Amino acid sequence: MNEYYPRDALKSPRYTGIPTFMRLPIETDPSKIDVALFGVPFDSTVTYRPGARFGPRDIRVQSALIRPYNPELRIDPFSKLKVADIGDVETNPLSVDETIASIFKFVDTLCSHNVVPIAIGGDHTITLPILRAMKKKHGPVAVIHFDAHTDTWDDHYGVKLSHGTWLRRAMEEGLVQGDKTFQIGLRGQLFTPNDFDFAISQGFHQITSEEIKKRGVEYLVEQLEPLGGSPVYVSLDIDWIDPAFAPGTGVPQVGGPDSYEALQAIRGLKGLNIVGADVVEVCPAYDSGNITSVLAANLLYEILCVLPRAGQG
Repeated sequence: MNEYYPRDALKSPRYTGIPTFMRLPIETDPSKIDVALFGVPFDSTVTYRPGARFGPRDIRVQSALIRPYNPELRIDPFSKLKVADIGDVETNPLSVDETIASIFKFVDTLCSHNVVPIAIGGDHTITLPILRAMKKKHGPVAVIHFDAHTDTWDDHYGVKLSHGTWLRRAMEEGLVQGDKTFQIGLRGQLFTPNDFDFAISQGFHQITSEEIKKRGVEYLVEQLEPLGGSPVYVSLDIDWIDPAFAPGTGVPQVGGPDSYEALQAIRGLKGLNIVGADVVEVCPAYDSGNITSVLAANLLYEILCVLPRAGQG
């Protein structure tokens, strides 16, 4: 039995009673684990509804429902991987620069121990410093970006760094491979007819919610085949999912996939060389019956199941 996922966690001597992601043990030494789940309670660059800083806390509580075995994928990720909750990144709600530096240092330390980082935000700006650490470890990475929005605007209200500009900054810094960046679930109104121009000019592959609804999740999975063995970072904004199923988010956008389609899409990533991931923009204050946090917790679990070393259960 893997001590990092006791089957009866409530009776385990390692269980402290403190809410952790999926009732996993708390670990502060990255040399002892393969995968680190950690919170990034920061939302100081949002442009509409705040509150994502409380996402990690609520997802920890709701993830107590998670069980270890995935019958659809026939995988028990905890039997192959040592996974732990490594706590939260220290953030400063009044300093974006200080927080960005803190996130980079935190993830860089994990990468130096060959740990796969999985972040729980927080707003989407947190992905930029994570990608900086990814580049230091792996070089420019392929990105699978699940989101209703492109996040490639040049600025928001004259500010260059926000949850709507992080991917443009990442591309400008050479952190990602443009021709291996997939934006999935785009929909809704734009500021101008030219909002997609930057992404297209960089070679991004864009798959709208309309296409997924018409062609199915299988079509989406087929489009990812060119990624092959490239190091892949998965970034999942919860507003990718229709607000009927995930109302607790900062910029809800109607017309997205349902929770079943979301699960199927993540399962379709099996076989890719995923080197890191995040789930962001969960705002518990706008949730209904905690359904957004429950869904986020399940998507985190599905990501664990498609990591390269998860293996067959």
